[in-house]
Amino acid sequence: MPNKSIPRSESSPTETGRPVVYWVVAVIALLGLADATFLTVAHLTGDDAVCGSLAGCSAVLGSAYATIKGLPTASFGAAAYFTVFSLAILAAFGYAQVRRFLVLMVAAMFLASLYFLYLQAFVLHAFCPFCLFSAAMTFLLAGVLVAVPADR
Repeated sequence: MPNKSIPRSESSPTETGRPVVYWVVAVIALLGLADATFLTVAHLTGDDAVCGSLAGCSAVLGSAYATIKGLPTASFGAAAYFTVFSLAILAAFGYAQVRRFLVLMVAAMFLASLYFLYLQAFVLHAFCPFCLFSAAMTFLLAGVLVAVPADR
C-alpha cells in the first residue's frame, strides 16, 4: 500500500506557534477584564461587601486613588483589558499591524500596575487582593509577550 503522507507546511515553528500565544494573551486579558469589571460594578453600586473582612482591601478601594475624575480606576483597567483582548484576537487571526499596539498597551498597563503597587505598598500601606490579581494578570501578559520572538 502506498505511503500517503500529509504535506508539511513550510512555516517555521515560531510562526505556527505565534497564534497560540495570542490566544493565551486573549484568555489572560479576559481574566483581567472580569476582575476589573467586577471592581467597577462594585464601586458604581456602592457595594462595600466586595472585600469581605479584608481591611486592606477596603482601605485601597475606599482611597482617593480608587477614582480618577469621578470614574472608578478599575473602569480604566477594564477598558485596557478589553483593548488587549481585542488586539490579541486580531493578532491571532494574522493582523500583524496590531501587534505593535498590543505590546504598547501591555507596556502601559505594566507601568500603571507598578504605580498602583507602589501606592498600595508605600502610600496606603494596605493591599487589595483584587488589585493584586489585576497586577499579576498584567505581569503575566507582559511576560508572555516578551517570551514571543519579535517579528522578522
